Amino acid sequence: MTKTKRLFTIVATGAVALSLAACSTATTSATGSTTAAIADCNVGISMPTRSLERWINDGEGLKTKLEGAGCTVDLQYADNKTDQQISQIQNQVAGGAKILVVAAIDGKVLAPALADAKKQDATVIAYDRLINGTPDVDYYATFDNYKVGTLQGQFIEKQLGLKDGKGPFNLEPFAGSPDDNNAKYFFSGAWDVLLPYVTSGQLVVPSGKAPKTNDEWTTIGIQGWASDKAQAEMDNRLSSFYGNGAKVNVVLSPNDSLAVGIEASLKSAGYNAGADYPLITGQDADKANVKAILAGTQSMTVWKDTRTLGAQVFTMIQSIAAGTTVEVNDTKTYDNGKKVVPSYLLAPEVVTKDLVQTKLIDSGFIKASDVGL
Repeated sequence: MTKTKRLFTIVATGAVALSLAACSTATTSATGSTTAAIADCNVGISMPTRSLERWINDGEGLKTKLEGAGCTVDLQYADNKTDQQISQIQNQVAGGAKILVVAAIDGKVLAPALADAKKQDATVIAYDRLINGTPDVDYYATFDNYKVGTLQGQFIEKQLGLKDGKGPFNLEPFAGSPDDNNAKYFFSGAWDVLLPYVTSGQLVVPSGKAPKTNDEWTTIGIQGWASDKAQAEMDNRLSSFYGNGAKVNVVLSPNDSLAVGIEASLKSAGYNAGADYPLITGQDADKANVKAILAGTQSMTVWKDTRTLGAQVFTMIQSIAAGTTVEVNDTKTYDNGKKVVPSYLLAPEVVTKDLVQTKLIDSGFIKASDVGL
Protein backbone atom coordinates (compact mmCIF):
# COMPACT_ATOMS: atom_id res chain seq x y z
CA MET A 1 0.00 0.00 0.00
CA THR A 2 1.43 3.39 -0.99
CA LYS A 3 1.64 6.30 1.41
CA THR A 4 -1.11 8.12 -0.51
CA LYS A 5 -3.46 5.14 -0.46
CA ARG A 6 -2.77 4.56 3.24
CA LEU A 7 -3.59 8.18 4.04
CA PHE A 8 -6.77 7.95 2.00
CA THR A 9 -7.87 4.84 3.87
CA ILE A 10 -7.21 6.39 7.27
CA VAL A 11 -9.10 9.55 6.41
CA ALA A 12 -11.99 7.71 4.79
CA THR A 13 -12.58 5.51 7.81
CA GLY A 14 -11.95 8.21 10.35
CA ALA A 15 -9.52 5.88 12.10
CA VAL A 16 -6.53 8.18 12.32
CA ALA A 17 -5.13 6.31 15.29
CA LEU A 18 -5.06 2.90 13.64
CA SER A 19 -1.63 1.41 13.05
CA LEU A 20 -0.57 0.14 9.65
CA ALA A 21 -0.70 -3.45 10.89
CA ALA A 22 -4.39 -3.14 11.62
CA CYS A 23 -5.24 -1.15 8.53
CA SER A 24 -7.95 -2.62 6.32
CA THR A 25 -10.72 -1.47 4.06
CA ALA A 26 -13.58 -3.17 2.26
CA THR A 27 -14.19 -3.41 -1.46
CA THR A 28 -17.33 -4.57 -3.22
CA SER A 29 -17.06 -7.05 -6.06
CA ALA A 30 -19.16 -7.03 -9.22
CA THR A 31 -21.43 -9.62 -7.62
CA GLY A 32 -22.12 -7.36 -4.67
CA SER A 33 -20.11 -9.37 -2.16
CA THR A 34 -17.76 -7.57 0.19
CA THR A 35 -14.07 -8.45 0.40
CA ALA A 36 -11.76 -7.05 3.04
CA ALA A 37 -8.65 -5.35 1.72
CA ILE A 38 -5.50 -6.34 3.58
CA ALA A 39 -2.57 -4.02 4.16
CA ASP A 40 1.02 -5.09 3.45
CA CYS A 41 -0.04 -8.63 2.51
CA ASN A 42 2.52 -10.79 0.70
CA VAL A 43 1.50 -14.45 0.58
CA GLY A 44 3.20 -17.55 -0.78
CA ILE A 45 0.86 -20.46 -1.54
CA SER A 46 2.43 -23.89 -2.04
CA MET A 47 0.15 -26.62 -3.39
CA PRO A 48 1.32 -30.20 -3.94
CA THR A 49 0.20 -30.95 -7.49
CA ARG A 50 -1.98 -30.04 -10.45
CA SER A 51 -2.75 -33.70 -11.07
CA LEU A 52 -5.74 -33.66 -8.69
CA GLU A 53 -8.64 -31.36 -9.48
CA ARG A 54 -9.15 -30.28 -5.89
CA TRP A 55 -5.67 -28.74 -5.50
CA ILE A 56 -6.17 -26.61 -8.60
CA ASN A 57 -9.48 -25.39 -7.20
CA ASP A 58 -8.00 -24.74 -3.76
CA GLY A 59 -4.97 -22.84 -4.99
CA GLU A 60 -6.70 -20.72 -7.60
CA GLY A 61 -9.66 -19.99 -5.31
CA LEU A 62 -7.49 -18.69 -2.48
CA LYS A 63 -5.29 -16.72 -4.86
CA THR A 64 -8.34 -14.98 -6.31
CA LYS A 65 -9.62 -14.02 -2.86
CA LEU A 66 -6.27 -12.64 -1.77
CA GLU A 67 -5.59 -10.69 -4.93
CA GLY A 68 -9.09 -9.25 -4.70
CA ALA A 69 -8.07 -7.88 -1.31
CA GLY A 70 -4.92 -6.30 -2.67
CA CYS A 71 -2.44 -8.98 -1.60
CA THR A 72 0.67 -9.96 -3.52
CA VAL A 73 0.36 -13.70 -4.15
CA ASP A 74 2.83 -16.29 -5.44
CA LEU A 75 0.99 -19.57 -6.12
CA GLN A 76 3.17 -22.59 -6.89
CA TYR A 77 2.44 -26.26 -7.63
CA ALA A 78 5.17 -28.78 -6.88
CA ASP A 79 4.26 -31.74 -9.13
CA ASN A 80 4.28 -34.06 -6.08
CA LYS A 81 8.07 -33.56 -5.78
CA THR A 82 9.25 -32.72 -2.27
CA ASP A 83 12.52 -31.13 -3.41
CA GLN A 84 10.57 -28.90 -5.76
CA GLN A 85 8.19 -27.82 -3.01
CA ILE A 86 11.07 -27.01 -0.68
CA SER A 87 12.75 -24.92 -3.38
CA GLN A 88 9.52 -23.10 -4.16
CA ILE A 89 8.93 -22.23 -0.50
CA GLN A 90 12.50 -20.94 -0.19
CA ASN A 91 12.01 -18.78 -3.28
CA GLN A 92 8.73 -17.40 -1.96
CA VAL A 93 10.41 -16.33 1.29
CA ALA A 94 13.32 -14.82 -0.63
CA GLY A 95 10.72 -12.95 -2.70
CA GLY A 96 9.28 -11.31 0.38
CA ALA A 97 6.41 -13.59 1.40
CA LYS A 98 5.52 -12.96 5.04
CA ILE A 99 2.66 -15.47 5.18
CA LEU A 100 3.06 -19.00 3.82
CA VAL A 101 0.14 -21.30 3.08
CA VAL A 102 1.52 -24.81 2.57
CA ALA A 103 -0.29 -27.99 1.54
CA ALA A 104 2.59 -30.37 2.11
CA ILE A 105 3.48 -33.24 -0.19
CA ASP A 106 5.39 -34.90 2.63
CA GLY A 107 4.69 -33.30 5.99
CA LYS A 108 7.92 -34.63 7.50
CA VAL A 109 10.54 -32.94 5.29
CA LEU A 110 9.73 -29.23 5.43
CA ALA A 111 11.25 -28.39 8.84
CA PRO A 112 14.53 -26.83 7.51
CA ALA A 113 12.71 -24.68 4.94
CA LEU A 114 10.24 -23.46 7.55
CA ALA A 115 13.03 -22.74 10.03
CA ASP A 116 14.57 -20.45 7.39
CA ALA A 117 11.16 -18.84 6.83
CA LYS A 118 10.86 -18.12 10.55
CA LYS A 119 14.18 -16.31 10.47
CA GLN A 120 12.48 -13.94 8.02
CA ASP A 121 9.50 -13.53 10.38
CA ALA A 122 7.12 -15.47 8.13
CA THR A 123 3.91 -16.94 9.57
CA VAL A 124 3.09 -20.47 8.39
CA ILE A 125 -0.38 -21.93 7.87
CA ALA A 126 -0.52 -25.67 7.15
CA TYR A 127 -3.28 -26.10 4.58
CA ASP A 128 -5.34 -29.29 4.86
CA ARG A 129 -2.25 -31.43 5.58
CA LEU A 130 -0.41 -31.16 8.88
CA ILE A 131 3.29 -30.32 8.72
CA ASN A 132 5.19 -32.51 11.17
CA GLY A 133 8.42 -32.38 13.12
CA THR A 134 8.78 -28.62 13.37
CA PRO A 135 7.81 -25.88 15.84
CA ASP A 136 7.70 -23.43 12.95
CA VAL A 137 4.12 -24.06 11.82
CA ASP A 138 1.77 -21.55 13.41
CA TYR A 139 -1.70 -22.68 12.38
CA TYR A 140 -3.47 -25.58 10.70
CA ALA A 141 -6.68 -25.31 8.69
CA THR A 142 -8.42 -28.47 7.54
CA PHE A 143 -11.56 -30.52 7.60
CA ASP A 144 -12.23 -33.00 10.38
CA ASN A 145 -10.24 -35.76 8.71
CA TYR A 146 -11.12 -38.47 11.22
CA LYS A 147 -14.77 -37.61 10.58
CA VAL A 148 -14.23 -38.11 6.84
CA GLY A 149 -13.30 -41.73 7.48
CA THR A 150 -16.05 -42.15 10.05
CA LEU A 151 -18.63 -41.06 7.47
CA GLN A 152 -17.27 -43.58 4.97
CA GLY A 153 -17.33 -46.38 7.52
CA GLN A 154 -20.82 -45.51 8.72
CA PHE A 155 -22.08 -45.40 5.14
CA ILE A 156 -20.84 -48.94 4.55
CA GLU A 157 -22.23 -50.06 7.89
CA LYS A 158 -25.68 -48.69 7.10
CA GLN A 159 -25.88 -49.76 3.46
CA LEU A 160 -24.90 -53.35 4.24
CA GLY A 161 -27.03 -53.61 7.38
CA LEU A 162 -24.06 -54.61 9.50
CA LYS A 163 -25.64 -53.35 12.72
CA ASP A 164 -28.50 -55.75 12.03
CA GLY A 165 -26.11 -58.67 11.76
CA LYS A 166 -26.14 -59.04 7.98
CA GLY A 167 -23.20 -60.59 6.16
CA PRO A 168 -20.74 -61.93 5.33
CA PHE A 169 -19.65 -59.46 2.65
CA ASN A 170 -16.35 -59.35 0.78
CA LEU A 171 -14.49 -56.11 1.57
CA GLU A 172 -11.32 -54.71 0.02
CA PRO A 173 -9.91 -51.76 1.99
CA PHE A 174 -7.51 -49.16 0.62
CA ALA A 175 -5.66 -46.34 2.35
CA GLY A 176 -4.12 -43.12 1.10
CA SER A 177 -0.56 -42.07 0.45
CA PRO A 178 1.83 -43.08 3.27
CA ASP A 179 3.52 -39.67 3.15
CA ASP A 180 0.24 -37.79 3.69
CA ASN A 181 -0.47 -37.20 7.36
CA ASN A 182 -4.21 -36.90 6.66
CA ALA A 183 -4.38 -40.42 5.27
CA LYS A 184 -3.99 -42.00 8.71
CA TYR A 185 -6.94 -40.00 10.02
CA PHE A 186 -9.12 -41.00 7.06
CA PHE A 187 -8.28 -44.66 7.56
CA SER A 188 -8.61 -44.59 11.34
CA GLY A 189 -12.04 -43.01 11.18
CA ALA A 190 -13.30 -45.70 8.81
CA TRP A 191 -11.47 -48.63 10.39
CA ASP A 192 -12.77 -47.84 13.87
CA VAL A 193 -16.23 -48.45 12.41
CA LEU A 194 -15.38 -51.45 10.21
CA LEU A 195 -12.74 -53.47 12.07
CA PRO A 196 -15.23 -54.93 14.60
CA TYR A 197 -17.19 -56.36 11.68
CA VAL A 198 -13.99 -57.82 10.17
CA THR A 199 -13.24 -59.40 13.54
CA SER A 200 -16.76 -60.82 13.79
CA GLY A 201 -16.66 -62.22 10.26
CA GLN A 202 -19.45 -60.05 8.84
CA LEU A 203 -16.83 -58.43 6.65
CA VAL A 204 -14.34 -60.78 5.00
CA VAL A 205 -11.18 -59.56 3.27
CA PRO A 206 -10.23 -62.28 0.74
CA SER A 207 -6.94 -60.56 -0.16
CA GLY A 208 -5.88 -60.61 3.49
CA LYS A 209 -5.10 -56.89 3.29
CA ALA A 210 -6.91 -56.02 6.49
CA PRO A 211 -4.71 -54.10 8.95
CA LYS A 212 -5.00 -55.48 12.47
CA THR A 213 -4.72 -51.99 13.94
CA ASN A 214 -5.05 -48.42 12.71
CA ASP A 215 -1.28 -48.01 12.99
CA GLU A 216 -0.75 -50.54 10.18
CA TRP A 217 -2.63 -48.43 7.62
CA THR A 218 0.47 -47.77 5.52
CA THR A 219 0.59 -51.46 4.54
CA ILE A 220 -2.36 -50.81 2.21
CA GLY A 221 -1.48 -47.21 1.33
CA ILE A 222 -1.33 -46.07 -2.29
CA GLN A 223 1.65 -43.80 -2.87
CA GLY A 224 0.84 -40.36 -4.20
CA TRP A 225 -2.91 -41.05 -4.22
CA ALA A 226 -2.31 -42.32 -7.77
CA SER A 227 -5.28 -43.69 -9.70
CA ASP A 228 -3.11 -45.97 -11.83
CA LYS A 229 -1.47 -47.51 -8.76
CA ALA A 230 -4.87 -48.11 -7.17
CA GLN A 231 -6.03 -49.74 -10.41
CA ALA A 232 -2.99 -52.01 -10.51
CA GLU A 233 -3.49 -52.99 -6.87
CA MET A 234 -7.17 -53.78 -7.46
CA ASP A 235 -6.28 -55.74 -10.61
CA ASN A 236 -3.91 -57.85 -8.54
CA ARG A 237 -6.45 -58.52 -5.81
CA LEU A 238 -9.16 -59.48 -8.28
CA SER A 239 -6.94 -61.84 -10.26
CA SER A 240 -5.36 -63.41 -7.19
CA PHE A 241 -8.26 -63.77 -4.76
CA TYR A 242 -11.55 -63.69 -6.64
CA GLY A 243 -11.70 -66.82 -8.76
CA ASN A 244 -14.54 -69.37 -8.86
CA GLY A 245 -17.30 -66.76 -8.96
CA ALA A 246 -16.33 -64.86 -5.80
CA LYS A 247 -17.30 -61.19 -5.99
CA VAL A 248 -16.26 -57.99 -4.27
CA ASN A 249 -19.16 -56.50 -2.32
CA VAL A 250 -17.60 -53.34 -0.97
CA VAL A 251 -14.42 -51.29 -1.42
CA LEU A 252 -13.25 -48.76 1.15
CA SER A 253 -11.62 -46.07 -0.99
CA PRO A 254 -10.41 -43.07 1.02
CA ASN A 255 -10.72 -40.59 -1.84
CA ASP A 256 -11.98 -40.08 -5.37
CA SER A 257 -8.66 -40.43 -7.19
CA LEU A 258 -8.22 -43.96 -5.82
CA ALA A 259 -11.87 -44.69 -6.59
CA VAL A 260 -11.25 -43.84 -10.26
CA GLY A 261 -8.57 -46.54 -10.48
CA ILE A 262 -10.61 -49.07 -8.50
CA GLU A 263 -13.64 -48.51 -10.71
CA ALA A 264 -11.54 -48.93 -13.86
CA SER A 265 -10.24 -52.22 -12.52
CA LEU A 266 -13.72 -53.47 -11.71
CA LYS A 267 -14.93 -52.53 -15.19
CA SER A 268 -12.08 -54.45 -16.80
CA ALA A 269 -12.99 -57.45 -14.66
CA GLY A 270 -16.58 -57.38 -15.95
CA TYR A 271 -18.35 -55.57 -13.13
CA ASN A 272 -21.22 -53.39 -14.33
CA ALA A 273 -23.50 -50.92 -12.56
CA GLY A 274 -26.52 -52.61 -11.06
CA ALA A 275 -27.83 -54.36 -7.98
CA ASP A 276 -24.72 -56.53 -7.59
CA TYR A 277 -22.17 -53.76 -8.14
CA PRO A 278 -19.88 -53.16 -5.13
CA LEU A 279 -20.31 -50.27 -2.74
CA ILE A 280 -17.43 -47.84 -3.32
CA THR A 281 -16.64 -44.86 -1.13
CA GLY A 282 -14.77 -41.69 -2.05
CA GLN A 283 -13.86 -38.16 -1.02
CA ASP A 284 -13.56 -34.74 -2.70
CA ALA A 285 -16.56 -34.68 -5.09
CA ASP A 286 -14.36 -34.55 -8.19
CA LYS A 287 -16.39 -34.13 -11.37
CA ALA A 288 -15.46 -37.54 -12.81
CA ASN A 289 -16.55 -39.19 -9.58
CA VAL A 290 -19.82 -37.29 -9.41
CA LYS A 291 -20.50 -38.61 -12.91
CA ALA A 292 -19.69 -42.10 -11.60
CA ILE A 293 -22.11 -41.63 -8.70
CA LEU A 294 -24.85 -40.60 -11.13
CA ALA A 295 -24.00 -43.60 -13.32
CA GLY A 296 -24.10 -46.04 -10.40
CA THR A 297 -20.41 -46.99 -10.41
CA GLN A 298 -19.55 -45.13 -7.20
CA SER A 299 -21.78 -45.09 -4.15
CA MET A 300 -20.85 -41.87 -2.40
CA THR A 301 -18.23 -39.23 -1.88
CA VAL A 302 -17.39 -37.26 1.23
CA TRP A 303 -17.67 -33.65 0.18
CA LYS A 304 -15.31 -31.14 1.69
CA ASP A 305 -16.44 -27.79 0.35
CA THR A 306 -12.94 -26.46 -0.20
CA ARG A 307 -14.38 -23.01 -0.79
CA THR A 308 -15.10 -22.85 2.93
CA LEU A 309 -11.53 -23.97 3.68
CA GLY A 310 -10.18 -21.25 1.42
CA ALA A 311 -12.48 -18.71 3.06
CA GLN A 312 -11.27 -19.74 6.52
CA VAL A 313 -7.62 -19.45 5.52
CA PHE A 314 -8.37 -16.06 3.98
CA THR A 315 -9.86 -14.97 7.32
CA MET A 316 -6.76 -16.27 9.11
CA ILE A 317 -4.53 -14.26 6.78
CA GLN A 318 -6.61 -11.15 7.45
CA SER A 319 -6.08 -11.61 11.18
CA ILE A 320 -2.35 -12.28 10.82
CA ALA A 321 -1.84 -9.19 8.65
CA ALA A 322 -3.85 -7.06 11.08
CA GLY A 323 -2.04 -8.41 14.13
CA THR A 324 -5.28 -9.65 15.69
CA THR A 325 -6.15 -13.02 17.22
CA VAL A 326 -6.45 -15.85 14.71
CA GLU A 327 -9.60 -17.90 15.24
CA VAL A 328 -9.11 -21.62 15.92
CA ASN A 329 -11.48 -24.28 17.27
CA ASP A 330 -9.10 -27.12 18.15
CA THR A 331 -6.02 -26.84 20.36
CA LYS A 332 -5.66 -30.50 21.39
CA THR A 333 -5.82 -32.88 18.43
CA TYR A 334 -2.99 -32.13 16.02
CA ASP A 335 0.36 -32.85 17.66
CA ASN A 336 3.06 -32.66 14.99
CA GLY A 337 5.78 -34.12 17.21
CA LYS A 338 7.11 -30.71 18.22
CA LYS A 339 3.96 -28.88 19.25
CA VAL A 340 0.19 -29.10 19.25
CA VAL A 341 -0.69 -26.90 16.31
CA PRO A 342 -3.67 -24.54 16.82
CA SER A 343 -6.22 -25.68 14.25
CA TYR A 344 -9.50 -24.78 12.62
CA LEU A 345 -11.57 -27.82 11.63
CA LEU A 346 -14.44 -27.73 9.14
CA ALA A 347 -17.22 -30.31 8.82
CA PRO A 348 -17.37 -32.73 5.84
CA GLU A 349 -20.64 -34.06 4.33
CA VAL A 350 -21.75 -37.24 2.58
CA VAL A 351 -23.05 -36.85 -0.98
CA THR A 352 -24.96 -39.65 -2.69
CA LYS A 353 -26.80 -39.72 -6.02
CA ASP A 354 -29.92 -38.13 -4.58
CA LEU A 355 -27.91 -35.26 -3.05
CA VAL A 356 -25.82 -34.24 -6.08
CA GLN A 357 -28.30 -31.57 -7.17
CA THR A 358 -29.00 -29.99 -3.79
CA LYS A 359 -25.49 -30.19 -2.31
CA LEU A 360 -23.12 -29.78 -5.23
CA ILE A 361 -24.97 -28.08 -8.06
CA ASP A 362 -27.36 -25.77 -6.24
CA SER A 363 -24.46 -24.56 -4.07
CA GLY A 364 -22.42 -23.71 -7.16
CA PHE A 365 -19.63 -26.16 -6.30
CA ILE A 366 -19.99 -27.75 -9.75
CA LYS A 367 -22.08 -26.99 -12.82
CA ALA A 368 -24.82 -29.35 -13.94
CA SER A 369 -23.25 -29.44 -17.39
CA ASP A 370 -19.95 -30.64 -15.87
CA VAL A 371 -21.59 -33.89 -14.81
CA GLY A 372 -23.94 -34.42 -17.75
CA LEU A 373 -27.09 -32.93 -16.22
